[in-house]
Amino acid sequence: MLYRPVAGFVVMASLAFVACSKQEPAKPYAVEEVPLSKISADLAAKTTTSVAVTQGYIDRIKMYDANLKAIILVAPDALQQAAASDKRRKEGKALGPLDGVPILLKDNIDAVGMPTTAGSYALAENRPVKDSEVVRRLRAGGAVILGKANLSQWAGRRSRGGASFSGSTVGGNPHNPYDLARSPAGSSSGPGIATAVSFAAASIGSDTTGSIIGPSSMNGIVGMRPTYALVSRHGVVPITEAQDSVGPMARTVEDEAILLTVMAGTDPADPASKDADAHKTDYTKGLKTDALKGVKLGVIRGYGGYDDKTQPVFDAALEVLKAQGAELVDVPSDFMENVAEEASRTEDFNFKHDLEAYLATTPPAVKVRTMADLVAFSKTEEHEKLHGTELLESAAATTDGLQNAEYIEKRELITRKAGPEGLGKALSQYGVSALVLLTRGPAPLLVPDGTRNPPREGGRGKGPPSMSQMAAIAGYPDLNVPMGMVEGLPVGISFVGAPWSEQDLLAYGYAYEQASHARVPPEAYKTAVAK
Repeated sequence: MLYRPVAGFVVMASLAFVACSKQEPAKPYAVEEVPLSKISADLAAKTTTSVAVTQGYIDRIKMYDANLKAIILVAPDALQQAAASDKRRKEGKALGPLDGVPILLKDNIDAVGMPTTAGSYALAENRPVKDSEVVRRLRAGGAVILGKANLSQWAGRRSRGGASFSGSTVGGNPHNPYDLARSPAGSSSGPGIATAVSFAAASIGSDTTGSIIGPSSMNGIVGMRPTYALVSRHGVVPITEAQDSVGPMARTVEDEAILLTVMAGTDPADPASKDADAHKTDYTKGLKTDALKGVKLGVIRGYGGYDDKTQPVFDAALEVLKAQGAELVDVPSDFMENVAEEASRTEDFNFKHDLEAYLATTPPAVKVRTMADLVAFSKTEEHEKLHGTELLESAAATTDGLQNAEYIEKRELITRKAGPEGLGKALSQYGVSALVLLTRGPAPLLVPDGTRNPPREGGRGKGPPSMSQMAAIAGYPDLNVPMGMVEGLPVGISFVGAPWSEQDLLAYGYAYEQASHARVPPEAYKTAVAK
């Protein structure tokens, strides 16, 4: 089997990289907490090399990941990619600001040279022959594709209501670097952790109902779910084509803007992205410290995680926004209907339809071809059978695909409630450029695998909706920026805007970030290694 215990694999891989490199040893480069923008500048100034930077990240993965479980594997050609970048720079042929910069991918994103597993042994032999579109764009910009990061298996669409399962069978259960007993959130847990602890300059995650936003908040980093299909989803293991998104996860807003500039754009293989070229731009151009001056923002209180402990941190963030010239308008928390139950049901239909379409493109070595195959495999394979399959079974039981009357009715309902009658109405009615709110509360304690999940209080779809879910359903962009700490754990502030407003949201986030300097790097993961 390809997969070994993660830490052991990384050690072996990094040693192999060093052995096969024919270059002179590069001067070490200390990568911890160095922004992507600074690495890019240092590479351009030739004060370091991509080989040195890449080796710096590999060394950190080898040192710290055993306890974090953020990384599934390091690309076998990572140092060769770096050496090729150094050669381009030496010849004056750099491909742009990302040339030679190491980036990690969530392991549901196809990249030639590595399997795409979605965290399941069902895809252990899924070795793509073609890069996903987002990876093609990153490589065209010269980025070093450093490896694959862990995730919630099938991006969290496996079990519900039964025995808990916080990570993946392939990568293990990931841990929050601020407190290893805490959750890093999902499903982009690996990219969130890896970015927070400087295992790469940045990472690429995916988001269906908050899978970028949650891990970004709980791991103290910047994360954006872009407008629906601003970034192509082609070559990404799907949950639902109607909501899936791919976005950057970084330690600074500027780094986020650099990545999105390279990632965004129309892709014929993703028809939903047809308007992306008309809206994409160089997102770094709008980053200004005075971007909040005169901007009207709608403030939402009372959503998930808002309580006596988080309120003072959120209130302090609002004071920063006001000090930077923003006009704040209260928006009632009940402006939007919670459609979580209906949304979950639509995902059953999409997951079966869209995943089976993806599986049809995988190599012959992948034997799972249908949702029914996946359920059977997950119930019998030695690693997989230990976990519940409720969501897989619910998807497998759907009939008539996306022509099912129940699906059509519920999809129309949730899209209308989240968009025109929800976020769109709020932005228009209150005359605001964006909505701001606490992203979510601090990371909860990890629940051991196999623990029975208690029923949701009031049932699904009751109480305030999840903003990250509603923005995802509506296809609106959502940006998380670190906001501060609550009892030693990070929390974030979200900026949510109308479709194609990424440049404005990044500008607001940048102005807030530069005025607040609220991000506190994690340290607990180092102490765990020292012991």
